[in-house]
Amino acid sequence: MASAVGTEASPQFGSAARVLVMGVPLAVAAGLTLPLQARINGELGHRLQDPLLAGLFSFGGAALVMAAATLLIPSGRTAFVKLLADTRKRSIPWYFHAAGLIGAYFIFAQTSFVASVGIAIYTVAVVTGQTVSGLAVDRIGLGPGGKRAITALRVLGVILTVCAVFWAVSPRIAGSPDPLAMLVPLAFVALAGVLMTFQHAVNGRIAAQVRSPIPGTLINYAVGSVALALIWFIKLVLTGGLPTLPIDPWLYLGGVLGCINLVLSALLIRRIGVLLTGLSMIAGQLIGALLMDWLLPVAGSVVYPQTIFGTLLTLAAIVVAALPVSVLQRFRRRLTP
Repeated sequence: MASAVGTEASPQFGSAARVLVMGVPLAVAAGLTLPLQARINGELGHRLQDPLLAGLFSFGGAALVMAAATLLIPSGRTAFVKLLADTRKRSIPWYFHAAGLIGAYFIFAQTSFVASVGIAIYTVAVVTGQTVSGLAVDRIGLGPGGKRAITALRVLGVILTVCAVFWAVSPRIAGSPDPLAMLVPLAFVALAGVLMTFQHAVNGRIAAQVRSPIPGTLINYAVGSVALALIWFIKLVLTGGLPTLPIDPWLYLGGVLGCINLVLSALLIRRIGVLLTGLSMIAGQLIGALLMDWLLPVAGSVVYPQTIFGTLLTLAAIVVAALPVSVLQRFRRRLTP
């Protein structure tokens, strides 16, 4: 654990080639955790007959894991003390700590709208929000890596990614209801994707300042857990009925996977930027979903050729977005007579 989150172990990328070789695979690995987390949380929600409570267990478990990491890892304790001190001095804005509400909203949007719009269209809406906001967040410099220009290659990478995701999920979209009837829920889902990018950027800023992703991730999960607990309590008051908790331990591991995802994203955003981290994690999500449908299929799981080719196109889009501007300039010079 210490080697995964300590600053000494953070990869140092000195060139575009190193970004592709080291940073992108780590971000893809972070994305791989999301389909597995969704499968675990979905199964827990099914057994509980309460997806919101499943999300609360996921967030609460993650908060406990990060609290233990903060207590047991010396660099985590040091970073947490620095986080409190910098917050008091206002060098870290207090509202940065509200980023956990974004995670709570993301879970709320997921549990509220996936059933009505379908997982395929839900994925497209989230990815569209993430990629478009990734460009904006990098441009305004909200992430720890500072401002990153909106280049033609980065825009092309975003367009290719959105097209690839549409292609990958097109077999499932074909049987979906009329999208015009889902404009309102899709707007809420796309907003969740937009806000998630801002959460990752803020987490990266905090991790860079305190030299560890541990305390910022802890506060994210603690704030999100409180928000979900309040929402679930209101739901309990209105509807009543306490579910029976399943006893299988693996059903409560979703929060651990969420910790891995947030810690890796906080480390990588500083190195490769918000947009490229997001694109790589999207590729990881598609690859993970493919592997799960192939190796751990459930009822209705089908691996379509479009999904395989869409995933490959997403990987190509990441390479395009990561290329430096000089590559495009050299290409233009070659085309110029």
